Amino acid sequence: MRTELPVREIMVETGWRERLEAFAGRRRDSWVLLAVMAGAVVLGLVLWARGAPTTVAPPARSTPQQRDAVAAAIAPSPEPLLLVHVAGAVHRPGLYEMPSGARVADAVQAARGPTERSDLDALNLAEPLQDGLKIDVPRRGEAVAAAPAPQPGVSAAGPAVPVNLNVADQAALETVPEIGPVTAAAILEYRTQVGSFSSVEELLEVSGVGPATLEAMRPYVTV
Repeated sequence: MRTELPVREIMVETGWRERLEAFAGRRRDSWVLLAVMAGAVVLGLVLWARGAPTTVAPPARSTPQQRDAVAAAIAPSPEPLLLVHVAGAVHRPGLYEMPSGARVADAVQAARGPTERSDLDALNLAEPLQDGLKIDVPRRGEAVAAAPAPQPGVSAAGPAVPVNLNVADQAALETVPEIGPVTAAAILEYRTQVGSFSSVEELLEVSGVGPATLEAMRPYVTV
């Protein structure tokens, strides 16, 4: 009878070459895994950046000084006022400040209107007002005062020769249409404070002279 001997497990020691190849394989797998993870992170960041909401900067706030400067720049300059004297057959004669472009009819209404005895047909109610003008509303049957005779060298429509704003005196300035005693005095005052006029447009800096008034007197003045 044969007796079977127990079989021993034989362990064969792995050589150094096999161990190096196994280590290199595991390391390569690790690098591949890291590369895959890094790619996934980059892709996630790109997708998140595309979907992120756009950041809007808050609006700039202007200072009160800047707002005031802008408002002053865009605000229209006020039209100068005309000072006229309404007398005669009106309910309240006196001096009245009228806006530029007003007519004789507007001044009569400002004086509380004509009386029952007034003769409005003797006036040109459509005549434009001038600074320093006196409107004498006559009564019925009353003679209308004649207009003052023009000075030598001055026509009824204006001076024959343009008036030099830098050398003209009060009387010469008053010969220009739209320039009454008040405006003439203001021109002389401006000339005293500022100096000579460099252009006709500089008249807009004078109190009582607006764009419409300047255009009316432009043909009759020079510098």
